[in-house]
Amino acid sequence: MDSTNLADLWDRVFGTQPDPSQWLVLATASVALIAVVPRPIWRLSRNAITIAHEGGHGLVALLTGRRLDGIRLHSDTSGLTVSRGKPTGIGMILTAAAGYTAPSLIGLGGAWLLAANHITLLLWVATALLLAMLVMIRNAYGAVTVVLAGAAFLLVSWLTTAGVQAAFAYVVVWFLLLGGVRPPFELQSKRRHGEAGDSDADQLSRLTHVPPAMWLFLFHAVSVCSLLGGGRWLLGL
Repeated sequence: MDSTNLADLWDRVFGTQPDPSQWLVLATASVALIAVVPRPIWRLSRNAITIAHEGGHGLVALLTGRRLDGIRLHSDTSGLTVSRGKPTGIGMILTAAAGYTAPSLIGLGGAWLLAANHITLLLWVATALLLAMLVMIRNAYGAVTVVLAGAAFLLVSWLTTAGVQAAFAYVVVWFLLLGGVRPPFELQSKRRHGEAGDSDADQLSRLTHVPPAMWLFLFHAVSVCSLLGGGRWLLGL
């Protein structure tokens, strides 16, 4: 590849794209909301939130010096991330706390990139993260799910027009911001009915001696604040 082609590729990935029209931003928010609110659709779309949830566990485990053994994604939208290291301490706490906060924080980062008009860069970063996650997947369903998600990002970023890329990117980011709000409420409901006794909030409570309700409050706060902040960026407020 010569220097001209490298420069073109650099400009394509790291360059900025035009601001989408306001109607597209609102339309993509509506599409994302439809993917989150109705229960039958949510049962399918929640797989994307699970990818972000388990990816958050895995990424923070690596960043805190733990050894990541593998990630599993299941058809019931549950998942499992296994890491090795000190069973207590800040690394384990951050790793456990990363799951429920990851979708919203990833959405917030995506909103920041879109506000800066780096639409193509967002798609390529997402593709790279999914490819890195694929290496750690340890079951067939998880591998297929991550491959399909990565292929969608790659094809859209490489083969479609700027308008299609913008629509796809805004739907994804809106979905992460909106979809990140629902799982903490689901967890709260399960715990109220005596279920999910070994949830992330309960593990964090055992690690820190802080009541699970406080960790649930943190999950709610991160998701709602990310939605408010990211929504303002996406709407250009």
